Amino acid sequence: MPGKYKQTMYACYLGHITQAINNNLAPLFFVIFHEQFGLSFEMLGRLVLLNFGTQIFADILSVKYVDRVGYRKAAVLAHALCFIGLLGLGILPLIMANTFLALSIAVFISAFGGGITEVILSPIVESLPTTAKAASMSLLHAFYCWGQMAVVILTTLAVWIFGSSIWFYIPVFWALVPFYTMLKFTRVPLLTLVPEGEEMPISQLFRAPLFLIGLLLMLSAGASELTMSQWSSLFAEMGLGVPKLVGDLVGPALFAFLMGMGRTIYGVMGEKVNLQTALKYSSMLCIACYAVVVFSPIPSISLLAAALCGLSVSLMWPGTFSLTSARFPRGGTAMFGILAIFGDLGASVGPWLTGFVSDFSQRSALVQRWSGAYGLGLEQGALRAGLLVGIIFPVLMLVGVSALKKRTAGTKTSSPMGA
Repeated sequence: MPGKYKQTMYACYLGHITQAINNNLAPLFFVIFHEQFGLSFEMLGRLVLLNFGTQIFADILSVKYVDRVGYRKAAVLAHALCFIGLLGLGILPLIMANTFLALSIAVFISAFGGGITEVILSPIVESLPTTAKAASMSLLHAFYCWGQMAVVILTTLAVWIFGSSIWFYIPVFWALVPFYTMLKFTRVPLLTLVPEGEEMPISQLFRAPLFLIGLLLMLSAGASELTMSQWSSLFAEMGLGVPKLVGDLVGPALFAFLMGMGRTIYGVMGEKVNLQTALKYSSMLCIACYAVVVFSPIPSISLLAAALCGLSVSLMWPGTFSLTSARFPRGGTAMFGILAIFGDLGASVGPWLTGFVSDFSQRSALVQRWSGAYGLGLEQGALRAGLLVGIIFPVLMLVGVSALKKRTAGTKTSSPMGA
């Protein structure tokens, strides 16, 4: 890659770190929001739903308007919104009487910026003059994991050292990342993914069975990843009874580390790995991780399974991007936007469904008996029941990958779409 485009790649890396802050910072405060502000599990799940629901809305608008306004203006606007939203997360709850509304406003603003970011970063990287496209895509998404890991570790240590009463300073600190990235995108060189007028029509994409399978994979990938990562902090503390510091470092932080390692390894040696086969075994491992988290009577085993889930989902999101873009090279920004919409749909429905089932399960006689039999508190049992529902998404991922392999059987293996 020509040296001048390395700064473009670095800006995209920072963009994914910003996205990791957007998606993972607020859930680290779920216990604080639950205990200090009285927010229920369903309300906490609703914040996750609002985050990714807003990203879906931004994805839809981006599909229509990003090519018109250009990548640069879209990137600057996206990171400006992320900066404002993160500032609001720390400031608005202090000045508004309705805490849930204050959090919702902040989440909405940062999520709108995150939705735009999500649509533009992958096609920007795809447009750069690199030869190993799938590996570059995986490495790009690895920086989401490293950002998630940094957010978990630094935020958890700050709360542990200074106490939970200072939580509202932390979003202000993290807001510096999108602010710097916004400035960087004002000057890095950018390219166009598909020449104007040569993009594949959206209607043609939706008529292609392989693209529909890709959408199923994206939905399943988003739900499989975010359901576990969004709830693992609260589950570790309330569902397993471990201290927050230990739970966050062994749960969400190790989850992010293993997810990042999986993506980084594929980014380095991905050309030697059959992506469809890797996704099949990843889905099977993810199913096993969810089952162990829910049913293991040993807290340390459940916590390690939640962390190992990070490795199992590492290739799902970037892998689906790579598979689809290799099959539809003229899909353009619209294709990446539509894939992002379905990924965010899964990322919103999965965690919200877990929160909804957890609240509902506390009134279930079956869950009450099951919790008692395992020596669990009612909230602990309810959280496990909520995560049990999440196992449906890696199952769908496995079904989708198997269908994809059947449809592409017999094709050459020179591209990531090979069987």
